[in-house]
Amino acid sequence: MRPLLEQVRWIDLPRRADRRGTLTIVGHDDIPFSIARIFYVHAIPDGTERGGHAHHVTEQFVLALAGAFQLELTDGKSKRSFHLDSPNRGVYVPPMVWDRLHGFTGDAVCLVLASTQYAESDYVRDWNEFLRLTSGGSQ
Repeated sequence: MRPLLEQVRWIDLPRRADRRGTLTIVGHDDIPFSIARIFYVHAIPDGTERGGHAHHVTEQFVLALAGAFQLELTDGKSKRSFHLDSPNRGVYVPPMVWDRLHGFTGDAVCLVLASTQYAESDYVRDWNEFLRLTSGGSQ
């Protein structure tokens, strides 16, 4: 059975703050998968959207290291939206959830922790194909 949109959730990362600043920790117990890849998106031109796809098997954890942006997620039936603006809190995204990132502030840095190495075959980039896959073959 494929994960449902209800599995999407906020994850608050542990942090320690003192007069020197704040240290945010990402440990193995904080993320619900083993991290195989880390990437970040920055210097995003105004009005640009990212994402626009789903993954067959990859799990992701998305957070705003700096600035802010919107993360819209759908399973083809329901939609959830998140405003990411804190380096201490991110969103867990299971496989077969379509993502759309937009509304980036000029200083936004979007960090993504992924459960797999990059493989083009893991991506579902066509919306109609995504709907076919998530509806069990019926449309």
